[in-house]
Amino acid sequence: MELEYGAHSDTGCVRERNEDSYRASPEMKLFVLSDGMGGLECGEVASRIAVDTIVEHCRRADLNPSMPLTGGRLEGVSETTNRLASAVRVANLAVHSAAQAGGLARAMGATVVAVRFVGERMSLAHVGDSRAYRLRGDDFEQLTRDHSFVAEQMRQGRMTVQQAGSSQLQNVLVRALGVDSSVEVDASEELVLDTDTVLLCSDGVTRELSDTQITAALRETEEAQQAANRIVALAKQAGGGDNITAIVLRSAARPVGAFGRLGKWFKDSP
Repeated sequence: MELEYGAHSDTGCVRERNEDSYRASPEMKLFVLSDGMGGLECGEVASRIAVDTIVEHCRRADLNPSMPLTGGRLEGVSETTNRLASAVRVANLAVHSAAQAGGLARAMGATVVAVRFVGERMSLAHVGDSRAYRLRGDDFEQLTRDHSFVAEQMRQGRMTVQQAGSSQLQNVLVRALGVDSSVEVDASEELVLDTDTVLLCSDGVTRELSDTQITAALRETEEAQQAANRIVALAKQAGGGDNITAIVLRSAARPVGAFGRLGKWFKDSP
């Protein structure tokens, strides 16, 4: 399977620092996005530690497949998904250790969403409220579940969508990297079909743009990089109240005429 990717990040219109980080590792078909928390330089450091640790852990495991998993094995998912979940747990330990060393216990943390493609399957792991979406035909679907207070309230029927949208508690997470020495990681697998588009984004996108606006931006742009740029620009125009980051991933089985100018390609090894 061939994939195309594009990524863009912006500080937004309100924040002084960009506490979002992302890493694209096309040779491993691994993409990671993290939104840091803690203010000052803490969030920026936390998110950078998270994305770097996940990529490095997966790279080391590729070189040494017998390397033990951190946090145990999940049943019903592939080795790739288990390794990705392990990488997120290692990142949690790294952020937690950095917070402890800096005297910032429970004041430094991050969200993370990571995907890795092997063949026609996508492994997905996440913690927090950074999201993964899939656009397939007319269906725009959120693949992750927010680990936030308002999301939990909505799932329990205690808060409506409208109430959640106006709540002052939107920033309150019930799960994040670095807060404790261990963290529960949500992990799953998805079949990737021709023409699928996957979006990873921080909440700076979803706080400003509706599903309809995001879908339109993905459909109206030919190249993945153009789509990522467009989504970030729209979120900034809509207010840019937080840092804004988007990674767009597309299956490349598309008409050659429409996508002949694509520059960021990579393929499975024969």
